[in-house]
Amino acid sequence: MIPLSYFIALSATLLCIGIYGVLARRNAILVLLSVEIMLNSVNINLIAFSRYITPDTIVGQIYTIFAMAAGAAEIGIGLAVVLLIYRGRETVNVDEVNMLKW
Repeated sequence: MIPLSYFIALSATLLCIGIYGVLARRNAILVLLSVEIMLNSVNINLIAFSRYITPDTIVGQIYTIFAMAAGAAEIGIGLAVVLLIYRGRETVNVDEVNMLKW
């Protein structure tokens, strides 16, 4: 059996990559992809801890399926918003979108 620390290290690496992507990128689509990477790191942790704490149940897997469905809905809504902003402003750079400013 693979040690739990490997999964934690993988999850922490994905979380750091996602945080870097959110903070450093200017493109809204890349920011959404970075958020999805962070959600996947949470899913890896959820499944790993579920497998090691209660190996006979599938509760962690069920929660992960719900989290993946919520992440897919979030990406769908986010992409729709980005497309609407692109149609109106001709850009998807986060710095140039200032529609909420007075």
